Amino acid sequence: MKDAAAARPSAGLPAPTRREQILREAARLFAERGFHGVGVDEIGAAVGISGPGLYRHFAGKDAMLAELLVGISGRLFTGGRRRVAEAAEAGAPPREVLYALIDGHIDFALDDRALITLHDRELGQLRDSDRKLVRSLQRQYVELWVEVVRELHPRALEVEARAAVHAVFGLLNSTPHLGRPGALPGREAMAALLRRLALGALDALGPSPLLED
Repeated sequence: MKDAAAARPSAGLPAPTRREQILREAARLFAERGFHGVGVDEIGAAVGISGPGLYRHFAGKDAMLAELLVGISGRLFTGGRRRVAEAAEAGAPPREVLYALIDGHIDFALDDRALITLHDRELGQLRDSDRKLVRSLQRQYVELWVEVVRELHPRALEVEARAAVHAVFGLLNSTPHLGRPGALPGREAMAALLRRLALGALDALGPSPLLED
């Protein structure tokens, strides 16, 4: 089962590099069969090169896994920070900033389902230093959300806001368990549903005084 991102049109986008192709196929295979169930020869065959040819790009499977998991944690954090900064620069109200964060995470949840599975199953395979880096990036990403949520819901305790954010991540990151892509609503419909669910979970923190007269 390939990622939705791989199947979506790429018109106007640069062709993926060989390194990006390797990572995409490694993520798919690791998610399908488990890290230890996939050999370098299989990854190589998926991108049309010999297994040993992979070593021109990566030191081994461990390096691929680390780049996948550290990479997506870093992209989520930097992407979220960029969205918050752009919204602030445009003078957007807190709820619009929250919309931007939710939509960014929904894109990840729908387009990178293999990476969600990979994180859940294989994080323990990383070296301690890489695993600590993943956790650090994730904590920063969570706190980015918490700050926005508390601005919208200032009456909520910090611990409540953080719990709500983690709950929303669990909700959005459930996409690998929703069935094969063909069994789901269209992408836009699924994104809209996830957006409503995420907002509903966060609004359970209570009415925002920013929305009251």
